[in-house]
Amino acid sequence: MEFDVVIVGAGPAGLAAAIRIKQLAAETGQDISVVVLEKGSQVGAHILSGAVIDPVGLDRLLPDWREQDSPLQTQASEDRFYYLTEKGGIGFPSVLMPPLMSNHGCYVGSLGSLTRWLGEQAEALGVEIYPGISVTDAIFGPNGEVEGVITGDMGVARDGTHKESYTPGIALVGKYTLLAEGARGSLTKQLIRRFSLDAESGPQKYGIGLKELWEVPKEKHRPGLVQHTMGWPLGDSTGGGSFLYHFGENLVSVGFVVHLDYANPYLNPFKEFQRAKLHPRIAEHLQGGRRISYGARALTEGGWQAIPRLAFPGGALIGCSAGFMNVPRIKGTHNAMLSGMMAAEAAFAALRAGRSRDVLDAYEQSVKQSSMATELKKVRNVKPLWSRLGTRLGVMLGGIDMWLNTLFPFLTHTLKHSKPDYASLTKAAQAKQIDYPKPDGGLTFDILSSVFLSGTNHAENQPVHLRLTDPSIPIAETLPEYAEPAQRYCPAQVYEVVDEGGKLRFQINAQNCVHCKTCDVKDPAQNITWVPPEGGDGPNYVNM
Repeated sequence: MEFDVVIVGAGPAGLAAAIRIKQLAAETGQDISVVVLEKGSQVGAHILSGAVIDPVGLDRLLPDWREQDSPLQTQASEDRFYYLTEKGGIGFPSVLMPPLMSNHGCYVGSLGSLTRWLGEQAEALGVEIYPGISVTDAIFGPNGEVEGVITGDMGVARDGTHKESYTPGIALVGKYTLLAEGARGSLTKQLIRRFSLDAESGPQKYGIGLKELWEVPKEKHRPGLVQHTMGWPLGDSTGGGSFLYHFGENLVSVGFVVHLDYANPYLNPFKEFQRAKLHPRIAEHLQGGRRISYGARALTEGGWQAIPRLAFPGGALIGCSAGFMNVPRIKGTHNAMLSGMMAAEAAFAALRAGRSRDVLDAYEQSVKQSSMATELKKVRNVKPLWSRLGTRLGVMLGGIDMWLNTLFPFLTHTLKHSKPDYASLTKAAQAKQIDYPKPDGGLTFDILSSVFLSGTNHAENQPVHLRLTDPSIPIAETLPEYAEPAQRYCPAQVYEVVDEGGKLRFQINAQNCVHCKTCDVKDPAQNITWVPPEGGDGPNYVNM
C-alpha cells in the first residue's frame, strides 16, 4: 500500500501531524495521502496520561476546538503543591513557583478521549486510520533510507507455526515516515540505533507513571483542582511524586510517578503508589469513591539534552518518541502536538517541492527555533539536579535554576545525565528491603485486580512479546545480584521467579502486559526486549 506520508502511532503527535498535513493540502489544493497506524484496538486504547493539558498545541492546530464539543471541558481552577511527610506535609505558595509551573489556562481531562476526538477530526479531513495494526519493522531503500514500514503477522502460534487465522503483514510505503510511538517505541529504538541518532545527545531518562481513575461522591468533587506532591512515601534519593486531578462528572485521576533511575532493587513502584494513597492529602479525595480503571506507562524524562537527532533519511521522530516531555510540569501533550505539526509542515513543503525520502532538516530547524525549545531549555537542569542531589536539595536548586533561566534566558549552562536508568541499581546485598502494607480493598489494591481494570488482553498461543536475549540471565545473574527486580518494577506482575521443587524458574506472564515498556528500560542486564504483540492486543483504556 502506497501513501505520501505514513505515521506510526495515533497519539496526540501522530494525529496532529496527520491533521496538519491535510489542512495544508486543502489550503493549497494538493492531493496528499496520509495513513496512521495504531497498535491499540481503537484510537485511544493505549493512551494514558494524567492529564492536565496546556492547550497551546490545540489552539494552533484547531483554533475553534472549544466550539467543536471536544472532550476537554474542565479548566484548571486551583493549584496545590505539597512536600509530604508520612503524616503531614508542607504546602508551597503558588507565588514562589516559576511561572511555567502555573496551570492557569490549562484543561483537565482524559488524553485517551482527546485522541479519539482528534482521530475523528483527522478522518473528516481524509486521513486513513487503521487501528489494531502493530508495526514491527522498517523498509529500507538502496541507500539505507526509510521507505515505509511492515506490519506484524497475525495468527502466528507460539511455536512459530501458522494458525488458521494467519494473515501476513503488509508493507506500507511512504515518501516520508513519521514515528509517533510514544516513550521507548520499538521501531523508534531500532532506528535511533541504526542511524546513531543519539550520538550527540545524553542518555534518555525515564519514569514510570501509574494511574487510577476514580468516581467520587458529588460533595467531594472539586472540578479543576490540580494537586501535585513529592516526598513521602519515596525516600529523598528517589525521584517522583503523586498527581491528583478533578474533572468531568465526579471523576478524579490519581497517579504516581517514579523516576526509573532509582537505586534500591527492592523498590516496587506499584506498591509505592498504593501506599501514597493512604496519605491524608490524597485519601481525603478518594474515600467514599470507587475505582474505575488502572494503567501504567513509561514516560520520557531526559529533557532537552536527551533529545536525539530528529530527522533521518525518509522520516522523523515526533512526540514522546523524541522525548519532548517537560518533567517539572509533568506535561508533554502540547509539545507532542507542536512537534507533529512542525514535522508535518516540513514534510508537506518537501512533497510540494517534489522531494521524497531525504532528511527533513527543516523540521530540526523549526524545533530549535520554536516555543517548545524555549520551554524545555528553561527546565533542562531540573532532572539532573534531582537525580544527583535528591528531592529536597535537588528540587530546590532546580526551582532556582528555572527562575534564573526565566529571568535570564541567555544562560546556557546545561547539566548532563550521567548514566542510563538500567545502570542505577545497587546490588541487593547492599540494599534495604521495603515492608509494604497489605492492600485494604478500599483505598489500596492488589496488582492483579488492578490489571483486570485495564482491560488488558492478548490473543492466546502467540509468540511471547517480551523477549530474553539470554534466558539464563534472570536466574543466573539478576536474581543473585539484584534479587531479580523485574518482579517488582513491572506494574502488571508479568515477571515471576517460580520455585518448582527447589529449582527456580523465570516466568513471563505476557497476558498481563500493559505495554508500559518499563522492563525494556530498567532491566539491569538489558536482557529484556519489548516487541509488539499482535495488533489490537494489550490494554483497552477507557477515559484514561
